[in-house]
Amino acid sequence: DYPNAFPRIVDAGYLKSMGIPLHKGRQFTAQDVAGMENVLIINEVAAKLIWPNEDAVGKIAVGWGGRDCKVVGVVGNVRHGALDEQAGPEMYYPMAQCPDFSAVELVVRTRQQVEALVPAVRSLLREIDPTLPLTDYRSLEQLVDQAVSPRRFVVLLLGGFSFLALLLASLGIYGVLSYSVTQRTQEIGIRMAIGAQRSTVLKLIMGDGVKLALIGVASGLIAAFVLTRLMSSLLFGIGTTDPVTFAFNAVLLFGVALLACYLPAWRATRIHPMVALRQE
Repeated sequence: DYPNAFPRIVDAGYLKSMGIPLHKGRQFTAQDVAGMENVLIINEVAAKLIWPNEDAVGKIAVGWGGRDCKVVGVVGNVRHGALDEQAGPEMYYPMAQCPDFSAVELVVRTRQQVEALVPAVRSLLREIDPTLPLTDYRSLEQLVDQAVSPRRFVVLLLGGFSFLALLLASLGIYGVLSYSVTQRTQEIGIRMAIGAQRSTVLKLIMGDGVKLALIGVASGLIAAFVLTRLMSSLLFGIGTTDPVTFAFNAVLLFGVALLACYLPAWRATRIHPMVALRQE
């Protein structure tokens, strides 16, 4: 039972082109060729797994073909398989020291559009070797989109249902609180007939509505905190208890509740006390 890492054969410019950060040590250089000291670079997961409390740079690891290789750098973790999978231990070998491979993938970092760059890349590759098979080119964004497309559909579907649920909940809150205030029209008329100011009555009605809204929002947040854990497998880059999302929905529902209280209360305070007292 010994620690191991997935091998990847790259050239000196791969890590920089892919934007993989170097945390310790150095990158591969033009001097890392066959006949020189065998070297490799590992990611953080491998460094913590093999040398948990030590500096991995300078250590010796059994590498490609059973050769002893010196660790010259530690780089950041990359999710090579899927976005929802945790990064595993990986080691990178310089291509010039590993001649036993039959296929390569070219990575180009550019600020141009992919479609505009492809002809130039094809032309350069033909100058190197006219017999090279040139397959389709895809951007990193396309690869990511392809990887997340199945779950994106599910998330969009859930998002649509969530929006409808939020809309129905908002209408329900407005309807219930509006009806509650309408039922107090006679009470409002009595208060105003004995001298209560409109602002005082409005504050009273709003205060009762705020209490109900706070209880409802608090109950909803507690339930959401528990139930959103069931969606953890559909999320990436955001937690099931994301504070921004929770705060946005809480503020939205609370705002709807305040509006539901204010509009009917404001209309009721504008009615003449005698008219309000005659309402059944």
